[in-house]
Amino acid sequence: MTAADHEIAPESRSPLQLAMRRFRKNARALICLILLALTGAATLAVPWISRHDYRFQDLDNAYRAPGPGERAKVDESGLAVYDENGEVVKEKVYYVMGTDGNGRDLMARVFMGGRISFAVGILATFVSVLVGICYGATSAFLGGRTDTLLMRIVDVMYGLPHMMVVIIVMTFAGRSFVVVFLVLGFFGWLTMARIVRGQILSLKEREFVEAARALGTGAASIIFRHLIPNVLGPVIVYTTLSIPAVILQESFLSFLGLGISEPQTSWGVLINEGTVAVNNVKNLSWLVAFPGACLAITLFCLNSVGDGLRDAFDVQQR
Repeated sequence: MTAADHEIAPESRSPLQLAMRRFRKNARALICLILLALTGAATLAVPWISRHDYRFQDLDNAYRAPGPGERAKVDESGLAVYDENGEVVKEKVYYVMGTDGNGRDLMARVFMGGRISFAVGILATFVSVLVGICYGATSAFLGGRTDTLLMRIVDVMYGLPHMMVVIIVMTFAGRSFVVVFLVLGFFGWLTMARIVRGQILSLKEREFVEAARALGTGAASIIFRHLIPNVLGPVIVYTTLSIPAVILQESFLSFLGLGISEPQTSWGVLINEGTVAVNNVKNLSWLVAFPGACLAITLFCLNSVGDGLRDAFDVQQR
């Protein structure tokens, strides 16, 4: 083949490159990915650059609506500062999203809560994906009675009320960040195990697996070096769809008072606190509107990105 033929011949692309090319053509998924990245960056940056600590209480401005307010100046000892007339010196403060019932800046708490919700969603999904991949791949590769036994265990666990079991475990395990994501992760791997098992069953009789066996490669090496890399497409798609489900579960647990505990917060905690405040005091809609809007936008973007990846990795579209 001449140099000219090389220039005319189309550049070959891997399945992953073709999938990413199709994903970039999905305008909605791409916009949602950008919006999701901006939201994630804001949850990291806003609590850090905010003038108000999310734990700081300003009881003089409790339940203040969004906008500027005033509070008393204090010196280094925490005592009020007085002018020459003996009056307390006031200073202007700005609460972009208002304050909660303890006078804490809602904007700092919303984005700090987003940081916690994102962390719980990502870490719990990582745990469930890791357990599901190992369990499903081992079950499918070993086959026979072992496969039957392992999948019957999955069927039994599927029959249990998922959230009820999680709530019971959370009641006894306590309320902390680590407990929340570990419990949600260890009870969310069942679907991933079934997906991986189905993919491995269709791959384990392929020629490259037979070649690896002929070369004396061990079962663990075949599973983790040859089979699992070939099922990453469906795994990535399901992972992006699992993160919003876990965030929603964490928000539900926090709404019930079983999730993140003070002084930490999450979107579920903020929505719960806002709902209680709105039921007791009128005209406090911002306490629910801001964390609720952030949660809704994040879930919509995550689901849209997951749908875009599912369409991009769809074998029938190749």
